[in-house]
Amino acid sequence: MILLLAALFCSAQVVNAQTAGSSVLDEPNRAAPDYVTRYAPLVWLHSEDPFRPADLLEHIRHTAPAVDNKPIHGLPELGLDNLAILNDIDGEVALTAIDNITTLPAWLFGEAPDDTGRTRNATSCVVILVEKGSVDIDVFYFYFYSYDRGPNLTQVVEPLNLLLKDDGDGMHFGNHVGDWEHNMIRFHHGKPVGIFYSQHRDGAEYNWNDTSLSMNGQRPIVFSAYGSHANYATSGNHIHDDVLVDYCDDGLTWDPILSAYFFHLEPRSFKLTQMSPPRAAAPPTSNLTSFFYFNGRWGDIQYPDDDPRQRTVPTFGIKRYVSGPTGPATKELLRTGLSSEPSHRGWLQWAVAVFMSLYPCCIRGWRVWVFGTLLSGLLMSMVFVVRYGIRRYRRRGYKKVETEIAMDDLAWREDRTSDSIENEMR
Repeated sequence: MILLLAALFCSAQVVNAQTAGSSVLDEPNRAAPDYVTRYAPLVWLHSEDPFRPADLLEHIRHTAPAVDNKPIHGLPELGLDNLAILNDIDGEVALTAIDNITTLPAWLFGEAPDDTGRTRNATSCVVILVEKGSVDIDVFYFYFYSYDRGPNLTQVVEPLNLLLKDDGDGMHFGNHVGDWEHNMIRFHHGKPVGIFYSQHRDGAEYNWNDTSLSMNGQRPIVFSAYGSHANYATSGNHIHDDVLVDYCDDGLTWDPILSAYFFHLEPRSFKLTQMSPPRAAAPPTSNLTSFFYFNGRWGDIQYPDDDPRQRTVPTFGIKRYVSGPTGPATKELLRTGLSSEPSHRGWLQWAVAVFMSLYPCCIRGWRVWVFGTLLSGLLMSMVFVVRYGIRRYRRRGYKKVETEIAMDDLAWREDRTSDSIENEMR
């Protein structure tokens, strides 16, 4: 009996060892697992958003590399298989639009999906599998757009909407060429356990069984915001950065995985390997991985203030055109939790956040007078306490003498002392 148990234990150890050493790349056809597409997100594009998913290669062909807005010459034709050669150039390389983007050339609008949800002439999705162990895999679904239209600054929450007036030119600020968004789904034994939605600087994470998620069968729905393409779990209006508004609705349905590139990322070496879609009969024949390692910008660098296309919002310093984003390799693919690390906030953003947190309860309407009175009383009390403390501190060095000294006694001692001195002089 003991021998039988020992044999079973050894057998289990061998199976576990084999499982721990296995990888999704071990499949002969190098195909992604079925669950990668079975639970893949479906994207609902905003019904009025003109900027649709864009083809990666088409975007590259309509841009030219530049450093500090100065073009780089003597380069070969660039594509997904050689884009990383730009990393050898000194300075921050930006894929700069060949056309004047203020005229909104056609390629910025991307391609609308058809009735099946497929973008027929555009591959706009990059799926990356990151194995975190023998049973845990993070799957990133990246979505690419050639243009991000920033928010209309007249459409902000109260009371900042009273500070900004439409100048008749759209008031869209924070625009940039190129836009990478993503979802990440964490799988345990091939079952989804959580999902992350990218939103501007940060994002939102949910457990898979969270009732606030919108689902289409087994697939989560992603609502892509108008212009910014930030990803949300529900439709409607969403406030971001404390005052700006994103608008989502159930517009066009886009199924990104119908036209996607699939890859596997080895965490230790950060080596990317191209894969085939699930159930593919043969491994991929191409090796389109160079674009992943490009560490520059996927759009124009922020225009200088003297550029006629650039404008700046007074006080807040918000620019009409900002720099394009970096690529998927910089999106914290080796994260521990579902979310990426929150980005750093400047002092102005902190000030706005504090103001907006106080506004509903303390600064709105008649509340401002009550809050002002209480704040004034608090400040006066603090001044009184500080002054009282200073006085007490200054008196600590003095001590009251309780005994009285007779003045005539002092005079007698003084006279006697004088006589003694005269005698000594004689």
